[in-house]
Amino acid sequence: MIDLNRKLPIGIQTFEDIRKEGYLYVDKTELVWRMANTGKPYFLSRPRRFGKSLLLSTFEAYFEGRKELFEGLAIEKLEKEWNTYPVLHLDLNAEKYDSPKGLHAILSNHLTQWEAKYGKGDDELTLSNRFMGVIRRAAESTGKNVVVLIDEYDKPLLQAMRNEPLLSEFRDTLKAFYGVLKSADRYLRFAFLTGVTKFAQVSVFSDLNQLQDISLWYDYATVCGITKEELTAVFRPELEVLGKVSELSYEETVDEMTRLYDGYLFHPAGEGVFNPFSVLNALKAKEFNDYWFQTGTPTFLVELLKQSDYDLRVLIDGVEASSAAFSEYRADAENPIPLIYQSGYLTIKEYDKRFKVYRLGFPNDEVKYGFMNFILPFYTPIPDGERRFYIGKFIQELESGNVPAFLTRLKAFFADFSYELNEEKERYYQVIFYLVFKLMGQFTEAEVRSACGRADAVVKTPKYIYVFEFKLNGTAEQALQQIDDKGYLIPYLSDGREVVKVGVEFSAATRNISRGWWNKALFFLLVLLF
Repeated sequence: MIDLNRKLPIGIQTFEDIRKEGYLYVDKTELVWRMANTGKPYFLSRPRRFGKSLLLSTFEAYFEGRKELFEGLAIEKLEKEWNTYPVLHLDLNAEKYDSPKGLHAILSNHLTQWEAKYGKGDDELTLSNRFMGVIRRAAESTGKNVVVLIDEYDKPLLQAMRNEPLLSEFRDTLKAFYGVLKSADRYLRFAFLTGVTKFAQVSVFSDLNQLQDISLWYDYATVCGITKEELTAVFRPELEVLGKVSELSYEETVDEMTRLYDGYLFHPAGEGVFNPFSVLNALKAKEFNDYWFQTGTPTFLVELLKQSDYDLRVLIDGVEASSAAFSEYRADAENPIPLIYQSGYLTIKEYDKRFKVYRLGFPNDEVKYGFMNFILPFYTPIPDGERRFYIGKFIQELESGNVPAFLTRLKAFFADFSYELNEEKERYYQVIFYLVFKLMGQFTEAEVRSACGRADAVVKTPKYIYVFEFKLNGTAEQALQQIDDKGYLIPYLSDGREVVKVGVEFSAATRNISRGWWNKALFFLLVLLF
């Protein structure tokens, strides 16, 4: 009998609460022990809601010697001494950073709490001096070196990204503050910083050059996230219930979880992981949905993309990035890809060892379609609540073989564009066509091409296969002729479904579809639509 009362740790970021309150726990303590006993200091970059806070809380409990919390876990067999160390835990995640005074106050508040326990020097006036003083006195008074844990070190920087003067002040403050960890090395047992991004060494971490960035290390690729083995071992009862509710077999349920939430790879040869937040919410709600994407919108990422004039088609199909871009990244519009990767919207797909180049892509369908649905209003006038309506109508019209209705709706779609939007480059329209057909692929079999020698788009429905060619500042006749000349139909002629070729003419003068021609079955039908 399936136990429906098992507790899923959604939103629980404290290791003590998980263990004392009987929440399910995916055991990462072997990796915790390995890190704690093989080096310092560390830095780990992972997307939001991937368990970074829980990881630091686990380190805190371990270094406080709380053996009882680790009963039955892997670390219990590894650790023999269970020593207690002074722990300074700084969490920057939950605050709003909108002024230099705000950041100063938050850091000062933490220091005040630590000083109440370990004392304060009269000549310690700056934040960095006070931090150094606390670390030194904590070590001297306890006779044990200090553990420093900093959660979401970059939260102030991310919130100030669109305000360069504020960003500069935050950068200077944090550079001096975090730089203390190098000066205080002789007093430190362990130091660990987490965040979403890795800013360039010349900014925040320039004084902390001994920091070990383990974000792409093979050994710790699975320290945050859930592997497939962990998913099926820990959550099988919940998966079975989800499958029953969704009318899926157990195997089909795991496959659907994989399609939606798996795919994050933090080392080319490492094991992939599921998004833990989406997994837990799907199991709790007993419904597949876009949980991770709904909790935060990448507005600043879209703005970076638009500032950089980045071709979204390249991003969506998969993009290349050098390994150096991840270690020396500076947050600006010149190269937005590393930040998009570190934020969790892209992941490693392949790695070319010879040239040290990563190929990046969307990790799963939740992120892929969530991202495209989110960016669509930035490029089109479609209101948030009408995206699925438009896409759904497009699909229904093609499934019924109503090409004129499809093209009419597409023309109405472009007619709503503002003059300002239509002043963009030609590629702008190509991107919009691309987004529309890509989003159709969420509900039917649709492919969009950007490479030479292939049709612009192919849509497969139960009865029809449509081959589209769009001509910007060209003619619909030329589009149809290109389909014939290039043999775009050939791969689909033996399929058994009716093949339809569609040529669409996009006018530069009207900034809209002007004519659409289509050819269906064995006869040629020319339709002058507009």
